[in-house]
Amino acid sequence: MKTSTEKVVADQPATPAEPGRVRAAATQPSFRKARARRTFEDICVQIRAEVGEGRLKPGDRLPAERDLAEQFGVSRNAVREALRSLEVAGVVQCQRGVAGGAFIRHGDPAIITQAVQDMVLLGRISVDGVIEARILLMNDALRLACERATHVDFDAIERDIDLIARLTASGDLSRRSEHIIDFYSLVARATHNEVIVMLVDSLSEIFRRMLDRLGPDPRADLVDVRRSILAHLRARDAEAATREMTQHLERLSRDLRSREKALGRRAPSEA
Repeated sequence: MKTSTEKVVADQPATPAEPGRVRAAATQPSFRKARARRTFEDICVQIRAEVGEGRLKPGDRLPAERDLAEQFGVSRNAVREALRSLEVAGVVQCQRGVAGGAFIRHGDPAIITQAVQDMVLLGRISVDGVIEARILLMNDALRLACERATHVDFDAIERDIDLIARLTASGDLSRRSEHIIDFYSLVARATHNEVIVMLVDSLSEIFRRMLDRLGPDPRADLVDVRRSILAHLRARDAEAATREMTQHLERLSRDLRSREKALGRRAPSEA
């Protein structure tokens, strides 16, 4: 039997699970025997630790299932359960076939969006909590954007506003809904902080889903408000930009509540 420090070489080269070149890990992970209690969780902890230490990187393929089972000293069923758990969490992607296997994934912000959305639906997080966090986060994003945004960033935001204006005027509410939160993402990208982009995208998508549940009902002042916020950004006036954004998001939140009430629905946290 192989010891826990033996190197395991993947059987065959694999097709990438994510865009880019897939390779065997440059430094092979070293796993110890898994604890008998909650075995699959211990396996997950160890694989996450290898990712955290940089021995496993996005695109790397894990050793074959039978080799993992031997290294951990567990059954292949325990390994499968651990891999399923890691796949749901967005840490690995499992592919079938000769060139398949379990690959370390690149980060996917959609995992955060779904996790928060699930907690809203289950009543663990209130809709009011999501709204408040979104306002605070967008205001922080605006302050950073006022400091860091380039003219390229501003032009991208302006093109997005023009697109929403055209879609609103033409009555193409379906396409409008697809692009309605791009404005917030572009403001976040203007901070040049990838963590803020990830969080803004997640909270904006959750709010968009809430509105979509109630059907499209575009605000008449949406385009004008966004143009005003952009003007404040170009002027590097963080105070005016955050004031305008706060008022706008609070109006959207009131609209959400009134539309839910009109349709006789309750927010997930109130159900």
